[in-house]
Amino acid sequence: MPERERHIAGYVDRLPDGAAMDIKSLAKSLPLYGQMAVSSALKALGVAGHLRRVRCLAGEGDQVRWVSRTYWSRTARDNEWWDTFLTTQGSRPTPEAAPAPPKADAEAPAPTPPASAPHVVPEQRTQATPPTASSPAYLALAQLGRRDTRLALSAADCRTLEPLAASWFARGVDTDYLTQALTAGLPAQVGSPVGLVRRRLTDKLPPLVASGPTPTTTVTPKRRLLAECTECGRPGAPEALPDGLCRACRATPPETPATPPAERDVHALVEELRDLTRLP
Repeated sequence: MPERERHIAGYVDRLPDGAAMDIKSLAKSLPLYGQMAVSSALKALGVAGHLRRVRCLAGEGDQVRWVSRTYWSRTARDNEWWDTFLTTQGSRPTPEAAPAPPKADAEAPAPTPPASAPHVVPEQRTQATPPTASSPAYLALAQLGRRDTRLALSAADCRTLEPLAASWFARGVDTDYLTQALTAGLPAQVGSPVGLVRRRLTDKLPPLVASGPTPTTTVTPKRRLLAECTECGRPGAPEALPDGLCRACRATPPETPATPPAERDVHALVEELRDLTRLP
């Protein structure tokens, strides 16, 4: 590798992650070389397999923009390696690290049981059995009176109407939907709340939605990374930019150092000039 490329490669290799690697920043930090020299060196390093430039989406939601990044490898990589790496980087999500699972309680020492169970005194009262939890249908009916006093139901009324309300929940509605359907457009006076609620539960029963898997549309994930030509910056798929160069830049012949002119025979040149002077 030429001296210029070795010097710039050594500087880039020492840069921390996230440091600026654009041509202007490198030329400003490397006083020995200008922007044209840095650009040519980066192109040569890309062809050698040490770096690739990409454009990737950064941000979330509506705050998304394209940013340019440069991937550097101290070891020279071939095109197949870079294609696989960039394709993986472009399609890989960035999930948050999953929290570590809690330790099992079995690791803690078990409590030592008492030597003898305490004697239960006759006056000790046993704990009452907790009441059975009410269903969502029962709770929705019980809350109607608090939403509108004209639909105040007793506990017996709620138990009677509970099967009708449960059929609503079986069809996919929630408590707010059921409450809105039962309390909307009430008359000024309700003589029989239980009768009115029973009638509405029967007449306004929502349609039954057919069960089964909901058809889903396969969404192709949007590519979040595009390779970028090291020479001109034209974006494209990684496999379309071998050696990090687009087709137009690959067609440009690489720069070659100027070679000094071949040495000429001075004595033969002098004799040739003398012969010319003898001519009439």
